[in-house]
Amino acid sequence: MSNLDSPESSKNPPEANSSPKKEKDDFSNFFRLQPTKPIKLEVVDDRVVLIFPEQNKQDDDWQALVQRLNQRLANPNSVWSPQAKVDLILGARLLDGRQLLLISKLLLNAKLVLDCVHTNRRQTAMAAVTAGYSVQQTSPEAILDKISGSSSPLSNFQTQPQTVDPNAPLFLEKTIRSGMEVAHHGSIFLLGDVNPGGQLSADGDIIIWGRLRGVAHAGAGGDRNSCIMALLMEPTQLRIADKVARAPSSTLEEFYPEVAHIAAEGIRITRAYDYSRLN
Repeated sequence: MSNLDSPESSKNPPEANSSPKKEKDDFSNFFRLQPTKPIKLEVVDDRVVLIFPEQNKQDDDWQALVQRLNQRLANPNSVWSPQAKVDLILGARLLDGRQLLLISKLLLNAKLVLDCVHTNRRQTAMAAVTAGYSVQQTSPEAILDKISGSSSPLSNFQTQPQTVDPNAPLFLEKTIRSGMEVAHHGSIFLLGDVNPGGQLSADGDIIIWGRLRGVAHAGAGGDRNSCIMALLMEPTQLRIADKVARAPSSTLEEFYPEVAHIAAEGIRITRAYDYSRLN
């Protein structure tokens, strides 16, 4: 019977003796990874506005954020229509395509459709466009102002740090399909086509290394010196600052890069080669 108290057994205490410390560490990690601000979910004009909190700078809070989103969707304060479209407001939070896809799947489980991503990060904007979502790189005050209550998330959103220059050019390699919209404070450079029903909007220039068959709005902030350039110009509508023009109904016989710009008579389309000589 003395074998039960052998030195070997005393050197190896039961595993249960270390479990309280392990459980304590697990709980510490759980609370440490929780976002400091809650996820906000509101219904505005038949659309659902989903606002993520500011990103935790010290830790990777992605898993905790996913858990919070699941809980929020399972216990909503508002009622939405089936297949309601969602505006996802991220601010300066950085997400990649895989994370956006997971968010989309969680929303689909709740009968919601991710439609537009509002972000201050070019990386997130590129990932969202690549995944097929509309993108707004402008601060969504119009949406946030409609959310009533003293605890409006507008102030929380605006205090998120700008990690990149919002006026820096946005470079995209993507086909802008029908229903997609990309808006950016600076210029947009697109390697790809804009299909009918697709739309690009930029405060600066729009340069399309491909076919423009949708809507393009350059100088959206009022800059009349902005221009729109495409290898093949067949737009549904062209807008530069406050000027609007439609493509000619005649079929093109020659294909060459063209530039749309504001002239004395309104929006004018000229060959890109000739545009470089304009004063």
